[in-house]
Amino acid sequence: MGEPAYSRWTQTWNYRVYAGKLILKHPVGQKTGCFFLAKKMGGSAMKWDLLTTSQLSAKEIQEIILSASEFAGGEMWQPKEKLFISNLFYEPSTRTKSSFEMAERKLGLEVIPFEVQTSSVLKGETLYDTVKTLEAIGTNAVVIRHSTDNFFSELEKGINIPIINAGDGKGHHPTQSLLDLMTIQQEFGRFTDLTVTIIGDILHSRVARSNADALIRLGAKVVFSGPEDWVDQNQLPPGCCYMSADEAIELADVVMLLRVQHERHDGKLLFDKNEYHRKHGLTLEREKLMKQGSIILHPAPVNRGVEIADDLVESPKSRIFKQMENGVYIRMAALKRALENRNGGLEYVDSNQEWQTSY
Repeated sequence: MGEPAYSRWTQTWNYRVYAGKLILKHPVGQKTGCFFLAKKMGGSAMKWDLLTTSQLSAKEIQEIILSASEFAGGEMWQPKEKLFISNLFYEPSTRTKSSFEMAERKLGLEVIPFEVQTSSVLKGETLYDTVKTLEAIGTNAVVIRHSTDNFFSELEKGINIPIINAGDGKGHHPTQSLLDLMTIQQEFGRFTDLTVTIIGDILHSRVARSNADALIRLGAKVVFSGPEDWVDQNQLPPGCCYMSADEAIELADVVMLLRVQHERHDGKLLFDKNEYHRKHGLTLEREKLMKQGSIILHPAPVNRGVEIADDLVESPKSRIFKQMENGVYIRMAALKRALENRNGGLEYVDSNQEWQTSY
């Protein structure tokens, strides 16, 4: 299947017709990252995917954050019927995979084990055939992380269960962006007029891409910093700018640090950790430039002493581990959104019922 043309940050899509209807929330020609938000497949079954932040309106982003905040406050939700989910991680992951599994178990979902190393992927099975197999045996939704940009274009036709993108190559990481946004909103209560500085390997970062898209639409200003070879200033989203680390940190309400994406440099990276830390890292000296009340974020894994000084990882300004906590709630909200909309609406248990443990 040929890959549709798209810009680095946004995609322009028209209405498409499948076996049923493709329902988009944006008119023809309007820029959006929505490959397919909801498909009507025969009868009344609706398919809700979460593939990019740009498929979501600002209102929908706020609704997901609100749902996650309710889970953080103790709200309980689980479907009355038994539902099955599978996590397909074609790249290594600690936080995202564990966070999704925690979210799934808290929602009472049955998690179908899948490990690439013991699957037919090693025999050459395609991603499409793997997902189609899981759908055929009764899996109700899949969470996928893959090294290929826009892997979900391969699944555009023929897959009728919700797909949640847990990271696609250098493309997008919507649940990471949403948990970052939740953490920022908890801290400041708003996005309007905030300055968010993103420092690091911008060119190869799906986190930078997803966050910039959402933050701009929510009213924040985004400043990029990092090695100039890793920040394509001709491809920055409208309204964003590039600054040196010192300038960007001094202006920031939020300093978001990114690790160096060694695995995406095709083995061509010449990199000195100490030199990077001195020029672009959040050193103890640069931390003193930060505004009073500003915070530090990092999607992790953290390379201590490279993008951030070791002593700052758990400093008073750091919200790094708060991000991880919020990740569970955001993923609960994303899963709930995907599952409760199937078949035109899904019954769920009383909010006071205790969660079942699923193994």
